[in-house]
Amino acid sequence: MNESPFRLERDFLGEIAIPSSAYWGVQTQRSLENSSVSGIRFPGRFIRLLALIKREAVEVNRELGLIDLRISKPIFQAANEVVRGELSDQFPLDVFQTGSGTSTNMNANEVIASRANEILGGKKGDRSPVHPNDHVNLGQSSNDVIPTCLHLAAVEALREELLPALKQLQLILEKKGVEFSQVVKVGRTHLQDAVPVFLGQEFDAYATLVRKGYARLENTLLALAELPLGGTAVGTGLNTHPRFAGRVISRLSEVLDFSFREADDHFEAQSAKEAVLLCASALKGSAVSLEKIAEDIRWLASGPRCGIGELILPELHAGSSIMPGKINPVLPEILLQATVHVCGAEIVISRCSAAGRFELNTMMPLMTLHLLESISILANATRLFADKCVAGIIADEKHCRDMVERSLALATGLIPRFGYDGAARIARQAYHTGKTILQVVMNEKLIDPVEAARLLDPISMIKK
Repeated sequence: MNESPFRLERDFLGEIAIPSSAYWGVQTQRSLENSSVSGIRFPGRFIRLLALIKREAVEVNRELGLIDLRISKPIFQAANEVVRGELSDQFPLDVFQTGSGTSTNMNANEVIASRANEILGGKKGDRSPVHPNDHVNLGQSSNDVIPTCLHLAAVEALREELLPALKQLQLILEKKGVEFSQVVKVGRTHLQDAVPVFLGQEFDAYATLVRKGYARLENTLLALAELPLGGTAVGTGLNTHPRFAGRVISRLSEVLDFSFREADDHFEAQSAKEAVLLCASALKGSAVSLEKIAEDIRWLASGPRCGIGELILPELHAGSSIMPGKINPVLPEILLQATVHVCGAEIVISRCSAAGRFELNTMMPLMTLHLLESISILANATRLFADKCVAGIIADEKHCRDMVERSLALATGLIPRFGYDGAARIARQAYHTGKTILQVVMNEKLIDPVEAARLLDPISMIKK
């Protein structure tokens, strides 16, 4: 006789069919059937850390004498399997679900309990001797576990992905700043020619932008380190041991090698999401800075013959399906799209953060998706931009020198000799005749060659 592809489970709402191969239970199944909106699931990092919370929680509950070893040991083992990613297919829920994330919290509780019962010789879907609520979720609520997990995931993603990527870009930009430190080029304001600068100064400024963004993001770690765990349903800590949260957080800190702490005010921690909003704002700040850098580099490399053309970017692949030999600034454009995505996500997160009504924020799943997605997307785009674009940038030094010589902004160096109005007349004459500033002053015999060379020396203009 063939085994049925479904099993029947019951809760207070009635009976429901669940795939026989599934470890999840009735609450997960109801959410799966009622909340399929996007097909987008919680990031794997979030699920892994949710299981980590469950794993450490059961050990603390055992230490506190609330669960005996016969129950805690299989829960620990099952949760650890999820941590290792062995049951990733058992977390099918859409991120668009109940705003507290209860469905995903129960998904974890049910999968871990079901697997624990299987370890004890039972079968999938059993709720005894290990119960998903009474044992796996002991001392917890979705309302404190889900935001705690979000903080853990954001801290880990920042430390492992984005902060290293930004540091990498900063170092490469600093290296380019040294490499281009004596390359004189035209400065630009209002997209118009301005007095000369060193190309290295521009790259040093880019490195400073990245460094400041790094510092802002690093500062958000302190806010994210404060965890809501221990507040349970509304912040009062009902049905949790007074030492539970502190002990679990201590264990999480050790495993994740970061100093987390229990929230000072559990009501604030569960109803508002200030730390997440702060992080999103810092992400947007870095995105805006990276957008400026990517746009500058894209414009400076424009051409190659009919644009600015002061920079030469690495050639990665063909840029046109119709124009032979065309090469596009692929990596700057990838980064630009990533920065726009992050800026848009910040708007979503700010609206989600404002959704705290009374004792609970009810947009945590959407907030989680956009925050973690923003960190990963920005990290990946930044790393690619650093390695495959910035590291290989070459300066067209001859073209830079030629552009400086043709620049009308060199007339600024004549102000001490001719005054503003006199220098302006020379600049306009050069513009209308197509000559350089030096050619005008020499042809008109306005000053001797030695004084002209001194006043119109671009390097002296930069170093004054």
